[in-house]
Amino acid sequence: MPEHVIIREVCLRDGLQLEDPIPLSAKLELLEAIVATGVQEIEATAFVSPSKVPALADAPELAAALSAFPDVEFSALVAGAGGAGRSTALIADIVSLAHASGATAEVIIATAWDCPFDGPTDPSRVVEIAAAALELGADRVAIADTIGTTTPRRVTDLITSVRPAIGDLPLGAHFHNTRGAGLASAYAAVQAGVTRLDASVGGLGGCPFAPGATGNIATEDLVYLLRDSDIATGIDLDRAIDAARVAQRVVGHELPSALLRAGDRQMG
Repeated sequence: MPEHVIIREVCLRDGLQLEDPIPLSAKLELLEAIVATGVQEIEATAFVSPSKVPALADAPELAAALSAFPDVEFSALVAGAGGAGRSTALIADIVSLAHASGATAEVIIATAWDCPFDGPTDPSRVVEIAAAALELGADRVAIADTIGTTTPRRVTDLITSVRPAIGDLPLGAHFHNTRGAGLASAYAAVQAGVTRLDASVGGLGGCPFAPGATGNIATEDLVYLLRDSDIATGIDLDRAIDAARVAQRVVGHELPSALLRAGDRQMG
């Protein structure tokens, strides 16, 4: 088991993309609460069509405000060189654009276990894309359970297949808790050597393009699990719960986080 796991906070992108649009001021309030947790990496937004994801239509305005937080590494999701692409042929273009701007390029393989339209994903296809990412200059690779269907054994099996294909590139994972196995899958990924995980305060989130894809794993739930497994994250659990409260308030409905309801256990 690793001694440290990097958690990338994705509430502002994956968490909000299914929600009704909220004001930029509310996003900045949520951002400040998230930064206060001590998280070092935040996925802030996505550059996608505003007509498809209206909740993220203010991506340029939000991006312009990020310079106020110089100690945080921010990222944004792009689906292709022009904002919408589906082929590994575009990886080289995107990597080139990122590197020319001094940015890091991460290839995230969506629906790595199951697709809502085509069913189970062939593991060999995931390995093929991961290998292409390495060959075309990506800095990191992540595999994503976009619709929340995977379970620990399947997680371990896919990581075992992907790891040799990417050499020394850092491997991350992204899980949804749609069917209740998100935290267990994240723990299985860590056991298999993954040291980068995505999570969203409050468990807010889902994919607008995948029917039934709801609920990222909650940041505070994941921090609680890893802390009691002697795995450091650098995130303050109390402040993560506070950030989840802010998220719940700005979206205006109850969120699925367990720690948001129950709180931390008594320490002593």
